[in-house]
Amino acid sequence: MKLVLLTVGILAVAIAGITIKLWAKKDGKFAGTCASQSPFLNKNGEACGYCGKLPTEQDCKRDAVA
Repeated sequence: MKLVLLTVGILAVAIAGITIKLWAKKDGKFAGTCASQSPFLNKNGEACGYCGKLPTEQDCKRDAVA
């Protein structure tokens, strides 16, 4: 029972932290969510699958696809 309560408590703290981060950020957007900006995820320099931008471009936005 203690393990379940500890697990629920840790999850609650994590969710609260994410909620506070979203609330505090302008327009509720996470910074750096574009995978093409991460050298660990994009080793080949491919375009972002979300917005189509290359790693050399900045400001990944969904409306860039249109």
